[in-house]
Amino acid sequence: MAGRINDEDVKAVRNAVPIDAVVSEYLQLKNAGGGNLKGLCPFHDEKSPSFTVSPSKGFYHCFGCQEGGDTLDFVQKIDHLSFSEAVERLAAQAGITLRYEEGGYGRASQQGERTRMVEAHRIAARFYVEQLGGAEAEIGRKFLAERGFGQDAAEHFGVGYAPAGWDHLVRFLRGKGFSDKEMILAGLAQDSRSGRPIDRFRGRLLWPIRDITGEVVGFGARKLREDDNGPKYLNTPETPLYRKSQVLYGIDLAKREIAKAGQAVVVEGYTDVMACHLAGVTGAIATCGTAFGSDHVKILRRVLLDNSFSEVVFTFDGDAAGQKAALRAFEDDQKFAARTWIAVSPGGMDPCDLRLAQGDEAVKELVESRTPLFEFAIRSVVEQHNLDTAEGRSAALEEAAPIVARIKDGAIQHGHAVQLAGLLGITDEQFVVGRVGKLARWARERGGRPGGGAGGPAGQGAGGHGAGAQRTGGHGAGAQRHGSGQAAAPSGASSAPPAATRPPGPALNLRSPAHRVERELLKLALQRPELVAPAFDAYGADEFTAPPYAVVRETIETAGGVTDADGEFLARVRAAAPDDTVKSLITELAVEPLHSARVVDDVYAGMQLVTVRLAAVDARIAELEGVARRMEARRDLEGSAPVRAQLWELQQYGRGLRERGAAAL
Repeated sequence: MAGRINDEDVKAVRNAVPIDAVVSEYLQLKNAGGGNLKGLCPFHDEKSPSFTVSPSKGFYHCFGCQEGGDTLDFVQKIDHLSFSEAVERLAAQAGITLRYEEGGYGRASQQGERTRMVEAHRIAARFYVEQLGGAEAEIGRKFLAERGFGQDAAEHFGVGYAPAGWDHLVRFLRGKGFSDKEMILAGLAQDSRSGRPIDRFRGRLLWPIRDITGEVVGFGARKLREDDNGPKYLNTPETPLYRKSQVLYGIDLAKREIAKAGQAVVVEGYTDVMACHLAGVTGAIATCGTAFGSDHVKILRRVLLDNSFSEVVFTFDGDAAGQKAALRAFEDDQKFAARTWIAVSPGGMDPCDLRLAQGDEAVKELVESRTPLFEFAIRSVVEQHNLDTAEGRSAALEEAAPIVARIKDGAIQHGHAVQLAGLLGITDEQFVVGRVGKLARWARERGGRPGGGAGGPAGQGAGGHGAGAQRTGGHGAGAQRHGSGQAAAPSGASSAPPAATRPPGPALNLRSPAHRVERELLKLALQRPELVAPAFDAYGADEFTAPPYAVVRETIETAGGVTDADGEFLARVRAAAPDDTVKSLITELAVEPLHSARVVDDVYAGMQLVTVRLAAVDARIAELEGVARRMEARRDLEGSAPVRAQLWELQQYGRGLRERGAAAL
């Protein structure tokens, strides 16, 4: 196939970039024991970390949603890349020059679409930075200087300038080998009335917008001249690379401080991010031309390793628009485990203006003087009513009580209910506390927000995929992934509603005691093959009573068994999997910690081998005993004699296993 990357180069890329280094660009990882790391899954919402990374094996697996694979699988999944694009991205990171089977090294025509767009943005960002030093950009440098930003600050944040002409960037990128179609697709150019592409950004100051890994994916452009009829801020349009609801300006610079300090500071604009960072508040970030929403919450939760000790501080202008933005942020509060706060400066200044007027310390003090977001929301609602009348106080109570009822912490909820009574001037505090408690109870019963329908932020945990959710298999060979405890329809069955396709029968729980040892033995075979070789290779798939485990045993055999396992063993096993579901289970078993409370050695491995074999022997003995008795009931003594002989052999073998352990295998 034209453009196929050389297999040896793909292998080199896989081995060159540690999986924990790649994953930690997107989420915070903490030690999970056994050499593994853990974090909040980037592929589904969860309350506690179930996303496991095994650096020694080069695999990841989420025990909540079953996503798993190697470094390339992760990059493909999280950034929506093709296989080739994932290889190209990691190769660039590792400094590896790729060879393509049709000849040449890293030819531009063979690179993936997203890779080309990233490269175009990288070159465009450098172009704009260079332009900021020119004579025409004096107006841009003046704009920055008036806001307290010198050349060093501009360089740190990559601020640039787009020339006022029609096609400066277009001509520059053409010279670098980019087509007009690529520039338009990337949002760097747009069609003109004449049909020829022109620069999207002209005569403006530009901020590069980077994703969490530091790649430039778009730009934010600020108007500088009065004769510019465009909006004050113009952002890159939605492209395959840039989605404004899924990017946070400054996240690439702030993520490590956010993870370290357990605090993120959300501001409104690019210059506010710059001001905060220069003032020492280096966990500051901003949205890009859109309100703070649920996708932004997901990004922050992963970086924060969201818990009750972490904080998200929103800073908004003190005017009506700022209060409205704060209340919108309040709507997302329940999606955080972190405490949410708001910081509004007394004069209503944003961080950039505050730094100019009062210095760096004032910006730090603004964040330190934060107010709980709930308290701000309650006060904002109450102030909209005339509290001098009974009708006004009643209306304020009915609007504010549901807000208090949404507070997660019961003690804090009670405190704010008492505070609400004081704000309203209602002397019967217990009446207000009781009203709030009733709304909170109704909300819990409905799984929705107080005073509203189900499905609001207060009900986010009702049907999630957290680590505490029941898991009953989900690994192929008749297993169901959704916690129902029922076996799923066979592969290839019609995709009818689950209730119509679930066959009757007992639940298949792969973590039940009956299957635990089988699971442990497979984990040993994948993680420590040298401890179970060569005995494991003599085990039949029928010795594994859970159908998914039997398939994994067959897959290991197809991959060559454990006796000759080498550095590529796991990769061979995963490649031999008959489908993605089995591959997911193999990855899960490869990264799941072993359950031994002692040293994992050949003695421990022998215990697992013996236990699985004994269970199979005992099951066969019971089966043959039934066959023999049925024959003898029919007086078929001639037929039962060889069955009894087999029974005697198996009984002796079983006795040997019990007395001598692995030595009898």
